[in-house]
Amino acid sequence: MNPVREVFGGFGVLLRGLAIVLRKPRLFLLGALPALVTSLLFLAALITLAVNLTDLVAWATPFAREWDTLWQGLLRGALSVGLLAGAVLIMVVAFTTVTLTLGAPVYDRIAELVEQELGGAPEAQDESLAAGVARAIRQSLGIVLVSLVVTVCAFLLGLIPLLGWLIGPVLTAVMGGWLLCIELTASAFDRRGLLLVSDRRRFMGTRRWRALGFAVPTYFLLAIPFVAVAVFPAATAGGTILARELLPETPQEPSTSPDSDPNPPETPQKPQ
Repeated sequence: MNPVREVFGGFGVLLRGLAIVLRKPRLFLLGALPALVTSLLFLAALITLAVNLTDLVAWATPFAREWDTLWQGLLRGALSVGLLAGAVLIMVVAFTTVTLTLGAPVYDRIAELVEQELGGAPEAQDESLAAGVARAIRQSLGIVLVSLVVTVCAFLLGLIPLLGWLIGPVLTAVMGGWLLCIELTASAFDRRGLLLVSDRRRFMGTRRWRALGFAVPTYFLLAIPFVAVAVFPAATAGGTILARELLPETPQEPSTSPDSDPNPPETPQKPQ
């Protein structure tokens, strides 16, 4: 397949998802609510950390109490910056996962709406609530950990002069988008009994450029504060559309009994 056409087709999937949810304004606003709640929670946590940062750093470095003022300030200043940067990093990486977890019923409803509108969706798999929640938490934690590793590696690569300034952002965008796509397609894959992350990766690999064409722009849009509030419902719908394209529905053949005649005689017409 043409990579350029596939990339633009992937972006078109996001636009199609947006068109679907905009036709349901109430559902669109409901889908934006979890992202807004997560944004406000993270902002409140960051402000709380900043307000109490001095006391927290002083508590964590009692050994520096008797140090010279210059060295004490350098140590505690570096630790303060590191704590703030680490907190922001964790929030950026975990934002999508936390939002999808908080809004799971809403986003499942959006995915179900997309399935109904496009037609041909199978019935949801019969899985107990406890098993489903445990599996979702386990998979989400794994994705967050991988995201943290990728982000740290990209940051370290970015420290390399010249070349690193290009490799770091590209790696972050590609890997971050790929992991985001794994999360956004979960509902449609689960409905079809493909419950493992490896299942999603395998089918995404069959149309890698299309998956990235959808996921990378979505990743950048979700990284913009509060823009993500409006993008999340469209991204959820787009993820369902993409999953359907990766897993095309098999048309059902008409059933015939062994004894039936494949060419039944026509019913004679009554004379006028």
